[in-house]
Amino acid sequence: MNYDQLGHEAVARIAAAGDLDALESLRVEFLGKQGSVSALLKTLGGLTPEERKETGPKIHGLRESVSDALAARKADLEAAEMEARLATETIDLTLPAPDTPKGSIHPVSQVMDELAEIFADLGFAVATGPEIEDDWHNFTALNMPESHPARAMHDTFYFPEQAGAEKRMLLRTHTSPVQVRTMLERGAPLRIIAPGRVYRSDSDATHTPMFHQVEGLVIDRDIHLGHLKWTLETFLKAFFERDDIVLRLRPSYFPFTEPSVEVDVGFALETGPDGKARRVLGGSGDAPGHAWMELLGSGMVNARVIEFAGLDPSEWQGFAFGVGVDRLAMLKYGMDDLRAFFDGDVRWLRHYGFSAFDQPTLSGGVGARP
Repeated sequence: MNYDQLGHEAVARIAAAGDLDALESLRVEFLGKQGSVSALLKTLGGLTPEERKETGPKIHGLRESVSDALAARKADLEAAEMEARLATETIDLTLPAPDTPKGSIHPVSQVMDELAEIFADLGFAVATGPEIEDDWHNFTALNMPESHPARAMHDTFYFPEQAGAEKRMLLRTHTSPVQVRTMLERGAPLRIIAPGRVYRSDSDATHTPMFHQVEGLVIDRDIHLGHLKWTLETFLKAFFERDDIVLRLRPSYFPFTEPSVEVDVGFALETGPDGKARRVLGGSGDAPGHAWMELLGSGMVNARVIEFAGLDPSEWQGFAFGVGVDRLAMLKYGMDDLRAFFDGDVRWLRHYGFSAFDQPTLSGGVGARP
């Protein structure tokens, strides 16, 4: 058999292939499982050693010639196809680019950033702590021993009790344990905020099993309620960007503060573009058309809490306050259902979320205010 002639004929047919489909048909004809060159390769097993030594290199050379010709012709055809497309296809660079998916900042994250900005202007540092907490830091060190009735105020997620464990573990019900941990670690004086997730077994339009809180703590010498009231007024005026915020402090009870005060803020109802009434903070709650709304809890840090934190309450005093971050977001940005914060609905986030490149900023922060 004249293998050279077979090779020349195969290479000539390959060179004459007019497109990639025709070339693929020739590849199958020559090198496919049932191809003519493949069939010749299969005959090598039945030859004697002497015949295989003489015929084998010729058949392998034929296969290499065909393979090289196929690869070269494929490259030529692909290049010609690309040139044809470039000659006929055009792009109008004056057309606007298509919209691409964009992420957005969740309202809770936006408000967290705003809180950190405001309190940084007031000299507060940000402190964090574990979300899986022990009952000593979450309750006992905050003046709530096991028999204290205030523990019933918290619908707590407890972990199963472990044999031999000194403390029972739980999901923290507030960020107040961060206050105790920070006092134990850093001592005094101290000025911190503690933002983060907290957990309680409750769910409706204004409560969720997981939500966000920010608590503030100041420990120093000669601290009194006047410092607390000024701090809260300055914070709320900067956050809501209104100078007419009016607060009312009412006596209350929290085991970790004494005296304790609930903080109310004046508001009026205004109808938005969607026809829904929303609360707009500002003015005194005793003014016509206004009312008072409870916003947060606060008070002077209980002397026992200061003792649990390893400090001398005769030398160090302080105040603390706590407010729901989600609730602040609802009030400032006009949301009416807390559960939507955690539904994961992209449509809701597109409506209420903030662009990472065009976030609203506080107008100058605290320092810009008289």
